[in-house]
Amino acid sequence: MSMCLSLAPNTHPRCCFVPQRSGTSDPYCIIKVDNEIVARTATVWKNLNPFWGEEYTLHLPMGFHNLSFYVLDEDTIGHDDVIGKIALSKEEISSQARGIDRWINLSPVDPNEEVQGEISLELQVVEEAHQRLLCCHVLEARDLAPRDLSGTSDPFARVLFNGQILETAIIKKTRFPRWEEMLEFVLEEGADSETPLVVEVWDWDMVGKNDFLGQVKFSLGTVQKTILKGWFRLFPLPSTGEDAGGKLGALRLQVRLAEDRILPSSYYQPLIDLLVESALCPPEEAEDLTPLALLEEVCLVESRQDVSTKLVKIFLGQGLVIPFLDYLNFREISRTMDPNTLFRSNSLASKSMEQFMKVVGMPYLHEVLKVLIHRIFEEKKYVELDPCKIEPSRAKRISFKGSLSEAQIRESSLEVLKGYLGDIVDAIVGSTENCPPIMRVAFKQLYKRVEERFKEAENQEAKYIAISGFLFLRFFAPAILTPKLFSLRDQHADTQTSRTLLLLAKAVQSIGNLGLQLGHGKEQWMEPLHPFILSSIGRVQEFLDRLIDVDTEIEGSEKQPWTLFHSSAIIKEGYLQKRKAEGLHLVSRFTFKKRYFWLSNESLSYSKSPECQVRTSIPVQQICAVERVDENAFQQAHMMQITTRETGGQLFTMYIQCKNVNELNQWLSAIRKATISNECMLPFCHPGAFRGSRWTCCLQTDRAVRGCSRTHSAVTLGDWSDPLDPDAEAQMVYKQLLLHKDKLREKYQEISSTEAAQEQSNTAKKDESQRRLRAAVHLLEVIQGLEQAHRAFEHQEDEETPGKDTLPPP
Repeated sequence: MSMCLSLAPNTHPRCCFVPQRSGTSDPYCIIKVDNEIVARTATVWKNLNPFWGEEYTLHLPMGFHNLSFYVLDEDTIGHDDVIGKIALSKEEISSQARGIDRWINLSPVDPNEEVQGEISLELQVVEEAHQRLLCCHVLEARDLAPRDLSGTSDPFARVLFNGQILETAIIKKTRFPRWEEMLEFVLEEGADSETPLVVEVWDWDMVGKNDFLGQVKFSLGTVQKTILKGWFRLFPLPSTGEDAGGKLGALRLQVRLAEDRILPSSYYQPLIDLLVESALCPPEEAEDLTPLALLEEVCLVESRQDVSTKLVKIFLGQGLVIPFLDYLNFREISRTMDPNTLFRSNSLASKSMEQFMKVVGMPYLHEVLKVLIHRIFEEKKYVELDPCKIEPSRAKRISFKGSLSEAQIRESSLEVLKGYLGDIVDAIVGSTENCPPIMRVAFKQLYKRVEERFKEAENQEAKYIAISGFLFLRFFAPAILTPKLFSLRDQHADTQTSRTLLLLAKAVQSIGNLGLQLGHGKEQWMEPLHPFILSSIGRVQEFLDRLIDVDTEIEGSEKQPWTLFHSSAIIKEGYLQKRKAEGLHLVSRFTFKKRYFWLSNESLSYSKSPECQVRTSIPVQQICAVERVDENAFQQAHMMQITTRETGGQLFTMYIQCKNVNELNQWLSAIRKATISNECMLPFCHPGAFRGSRWTCCLQTDRAVRGCSRTHSAVTLGDWSDPLDPDAEAQMVYKQLLLHKDKLREKYQEISSTEAAQEQSNTAKKDESQRRLRAAVHLLEVIQGLEQAHRAFEHQEDEETPGKDTLPPP
């Protein structure tokens, strides 16, 4: 079973954050799942009303409990200040069928609520020497919250029952204590079965009061009925704090939880066959109904982007994405009367083309734009053409001759923009050979369809605009406008750079429109750029001609199953700090070596530099754990460990340090995706290191002892490089159809009524009506079959052990 959590923090506070002495803050958000950081937004500098607009898709295990957002104020000196938090339970998110999309007030952070981890207990009532004893065997705890500066705690357990208190020993400097202590209470005759037994965990402090780490409660009646033994989740103390009432600010969050039971592949095959049939055997008339056409009709506009992404991946997996896109584009083009409105709506065709480019073309986008975007960020040049927005004080840095006039600022800005635009256009028109062949084939098919539909002389540019509308307006221009959202930069642009990017994106859009909209908009101050835009149009059309000049051999390649990466292709690369588990006994920072890493589906390799030909390579199949490392293990932050199993069965661990938490999460996610099919993955690991003859996490002295913490191979970040998962994709399409089953039934009844009315009409109309009826009937039958399969699996799971996550075979 799998779960996908989509987060779109379209977030900016409606009221002020707590400002620094300067009167502003430098806010950023961190996102935690069960107290584990999974993402960090960019910092928005000197702003009490920041806009992030960052979207994250998280793949999570079914057993997660809480999702939390913390807003912090970045401080270059000392620790960052916590402004406030928002905590959402899994149940709260699940209760909203369409997700959460609203402003939520920040709450103050109460240390007694920052609880995590589990405790292992065995509870029972026994008869001994003519008395009854309530026995509480406190075994161990794991993943406790760190309360000390060292990143650990000094935990002890306290058991409270009927006014009595018993405590275990204190275990120093660990989040994974092992007590193995039996605490006993004498039960009086007639003891109330509702009497609570409370087990608390505390962090001992030599100075000041102890810190609360969590608690779990039981009733005496429950313990009397049976022996309770196992791991129990720790809970916070009941909240006593009042709602801040918006005084700390608020976030606008878009959070949607998709929790699915994924059936075996055979159950989805009828649905996939129906969808494939729509593309492989399209009707002669665009208006004819097919299962794909029915899917578009019943889906809400806001869900089409998700549906189109899943459909694109399904057809990529089938090796039939070109016929799929061609079918949708043919329907869209046939129904469009004015070429100027072609693909302007959020139809399934336009959304599918857009998602197809993102899935297939992101490496291409990075190759074309990344260097240029970096240069624009680094140069920080002041650029402005709008007379209403020119700020002479900001423009001083572009001249050493004193203040510039408005005309001089515009002239200087024009030259800077033309220089950047020239480089952008050069990079795009020179990228023909770098564009993925499958994208070029899709554009070629689109070109042909538009050319056949709009043959008039006055519409000769329509076939070019159809392609450039996708490539320039929906691909290159958005990436230039917001580079971070396309992973071209780690941080958002500052105000000045953001304005430069906006002007460049506007110009690229005009070039993509082949200059047809020039002079018709309200922004007449863009007119100085018009000559450059018009001079670029011819080059762009030549580029588009070259782009669709695809060999027949390449064109046939879409019939082969498509994979995002060849097994040897590089998925992720970059410099990291590496340390062996058996390193020399030196100060930690001297044992880390800077190495350049490459990750493919076959291996994880590294060497001293990108140019070095001598590489150490680890087969991906040998990786059995990819996990975070506690900060106290080496007194270093942002660390992960990669555990491999050698041919002889011996485990080997390599420690790696990343620059920041986002880089850490990205590498963790990428390696976990590459190892998704590995059968040797470990269920437990040590989040610490074996140093000084013991593990820094659980303090055990046996190096080979089983890990003290569970592994997290199911937690990954979703992005364009996700492996294709046809079962999960088909499940999402099925859920959309199930959600709108009533609409499908109405459509079926409408078609049935039409057929009955046309019974005496000509054969052609009757055949068309029957085809439409068959499409609706087949789709309803497939939905009903999947409904029955889900009910059968649900019933079978109810009869088996509660909490079992695996599905039985079909």
